[in-house]
This record gives sequence, structure tokens and C-alpha cells, in this order.
Amino acid sequence: MTTIVHGSDLHFGKPHDPEAAEAFVEAVRGEDPALIVLSGDFTQRAKVREFEAAAAFLERLPPVPRVVTPGNHDVPLYRVIERILDPFRNYRAVFGEALDTVTRVPGVTAVALNTAAPRRAIVNGRIDRDQVAFARRHFAEAPGGDLRVLVAHHHLAPAPDYEGDSPLPGAREALDAFESMGVDMVLGGHLHRAYIGNSLDVYPGEDRDRGIVIVQSGTTTSRRGRARERAKCSFNVIRVGAGEIEIVHHMLFDEAGGFAPFSRHVYPRAPRRWFGREAGAVVGAGEGGRP
Repeated sequence: MTTIVHGSDLHFGKPHDPEAAEAFVEAVRGEDPALIVLSGDFTQRAKVREFEAAAAFLERLPPVPRVVTPGNHDVPLYRVIERILDPFRNYRAVFGEALDTVTRVPGVTAVALNTAAPRRAIVNGRIDRDQVAFARRHFAEAPGGDLRVLVAHHHLAPAPDYEGDSPLPGAREALDAFESMGVDMVLGGHLHRAYIGNSLDVYPGEDRDRGIVIVQSGTTTSRRGRARERAKCSFNVIRVGAGEIEIVHHMLFDEAGGFAPFSRHVYPRAPRRWFGREAGAVVGAGEGGRP
């Protein structure tokens, strides 16, 4: 069993909630994760001191591999010249030069794509062809049997509420491409409320038997939660077994004295398409993939 902790939207700066941050550190230490994923918006205004505070916070988390990716708040909004000429300068000073990355731990290959597009989109994001090619190349090199995880700040599927958020432009084409790469799960943030489901919930796609598990985290350490998570904080714990993926959504409750499980979601791992039998018994050898 491999455990992944997934948080997002820390928003160091004015919206940051230090009490939620302390609770998150305590919760993560109790999970013994093999991998920590933080899917963007580390800062509120991409200031040096905000990035330094975020970096100091990350050092308090367990010393395991981390996946990070920029969010739209991690590039300057009002410092227009900097946003045009060198928008990721402060992010790179803390997290390194690479904006698209691949991270491997036993049993998991995670590819993170930078969807922040400061010269084209202030709030929404973009994925370009070179990034799709980057993901395809590294997933093709993944060891057989690895869970294939795509990390992006901006969402590829809308949350099932009435907030009316538009997914990243080209989301359907991106989902088709990621399905063709065998991606099992997409982790993201940006919405400031959780959504855990399947890409088939919103788009039938080319592979209508499996789809991709979609895991959105709410804001983990800020006061900017939205919709049902208004003024709340949340993160996800993902447990990867041989035949299934379990996602436990945690929310911060004063009554619980910290983060506590709120909902649990379990999906069969490919090549399984349902629960109850061994993978070899449920996947046929024919082109249609039927027994």
C-alpha cells in the first residue's frame, strides 16, 4: 500500500490560516506518506516573503518526495512588467527551475504540468502540445504496474455545484490524451473546494469503460474555501493498493480538534473495471476489452 497526501492552495499571505497549517502538519505526519503532492497557489501575491514562508512550511512536512506545481497566484498579478518578462522568478527561486516535472516513488509515476499561463490567462490556465508530449514521454517510461498520476493546478473537470467554474480550455482534448497514456488519476486544486469523481461524470471521452479518477483538493491552509467548503480547509489522503485506489477527503473541524475524514471514495485500478474479481478474470484479450 502506497500513501499519497494531496493538498493545494496554501495561499501564504493575507488569506493564509496558521492554525490550519499547524493542523495539516500534524495530520500529514500521522499518515506516513510515501509522496506529498501540493498542487499550486503556494502564495497569494507571488511575493518573495510569501514564497520563503511557504518553503519553510514545507520543510516541516515529512522528508519524502514532493510534487509541486505553480498556480495562477504564484505569478505576479499587479506587477505587470515582472509578469510579462519573468513571471516565475520567485517561484523558481524556491522550487527550482523546472516547471514541468516527473517524480517516481515505488509504484507511482507522477507528472506535474505547469498550467499557469500568466501571459495568456490571469485566472484560468493552459496546457500546450509540448507539455502533452512531455507527459506522454515520461508515462511511456513508467515501470509496468505504476499508478500514473497527472498533477495540474487548474481543473480539467468542473465541480458538481452551481458555482459555474469553467474548466481549463481544451480540457476534453487533454483528458482524451491522458486516457491514451494510461493516466489513472488527475490531482488538482484552484477551485477551493473538493471534487472527487471520474472524468466520465462530465465527459464520455474515448474510453467509456474506465475514464480517469479526478481528485480536486480544496484550499488546505487558507480562509478562502468556496461553496460547501466556504471558510473551510481540506486535503486528500490517497491509498494505492494492488487492485484499488482509495481517496479519503479530510476537512478541518473545530469539534474534532483538527482535520478529520469527511468522505471516502474507492475505485478499481486498471486493468480492473469493477470490484470482486482478479484483474485477469475481468479483462478480456479482445480489442473491445470485454471478457
